Amino acid sequence: MRIVFMGTGDIAIPSFLSLLPRPPLALVTQPDKPVGRKQVMTAPRIKTVALEHGICVLQPEKAGDQAFLDELKALKPDVIVVMAYGQILKQALLDLPRVAIINVHASLLPKYRGAACIQAAIDAGDATTGVTVMHVVKALDAGDVILRREIEIGADETGGVLHDRLADLSPMALAEALKQIADASAGREPQDESQVSYIPKLMRQDGEIDWNQSAAKIERRVRAYDPWPGTSTAYIETKGRHRGRLRRLKVYPQVRLVEGAGAPGEVLECEGRLVVACGEGALEIQELQADGSRRMSAAEFLLGGALQAGDVLQSGGSPK
Repeated sequence: MRIVFMGTGDIAIPSFLSLLPRPPLALVTQPDKPVGRKQVMTAPRIKTVALEHGICVLQPEKAGDQAFLDELKALKPDVIVVMAYGQILKQALLDLPRVAIINVHASLLPKYRGAACIQAAIDAGDATTGVTVMHVVKALDAGDVILRREIEIGADETGGVLHDRLADLSPMALAEALKQIADASAGREPQDESQVSYIPKLMRQDGEIDWNQSAAKIERRVRAYDPWPGTSTAYIETKGRHRGRLRRLKVYPQVRLVEGAGAPGEVLECEGRLVVACGEGALEIQELQADGSRRMSAAEFLLGGALQAGDVLQSGGSPK
């Protein structure tokens, strides 16, 4: 079977590597982009993997460009596999492969179409998530389902850990789907549109903690948004030469649900441990990082006297 793989995100690398015994005709990935403060041009990691294995790499600015479509058509693919590619595909590309174009998606469709589906499953408190392999259509993640593979979400699992587990699950799901396509047994289960939810790409500001939310909701979000975009709050310095300055605190998993009540964001305890009131219940923050400082335990941070009982941490967003 002649296969072209389209992928950019790191989650796609294990699935791409799983095809290497019979290498894909090409990898299609996003163009190199400037990264960091120095804006160094950086290739997607999957591109480096492909070049190390001698596989042709195509990086169109837009996947609908005619020059790219002509180049792809010349490869005569039977199947195009898409995973975490990062562009909406035009109909001209969908019509190009001889047999099928399929997508490996990190959620149990129809729930969670879109970008941040792994984080959404943790954030919502779902017990399970998984991988869906589906036919690609012009609408986002809306194609008929070939198969799903489900896993449980651990009670302390972060977005980063679940990302890696789903990355490792995806090659098995892809292999089974390709086998079904090869022997013409692949199913086409229409998605239930009444069960659809769309999850947009996460932005840095999405990680601002809203202390009006319940402690349980905030605990899930801290885990879901680790490592990206991370979660943070802020407080006003009340002592020292930076008095009156707004200082941000990055909050790391694990945070613990504890008993306590107060105004949302109110510091309830700051002697040896940091306990903050939420809209419902309270949370103990165990690790954090202040602006211009290193990551440390909350107990170590509190030794400097930066927070006092009754201080109120700033809250971003609105109650949900």
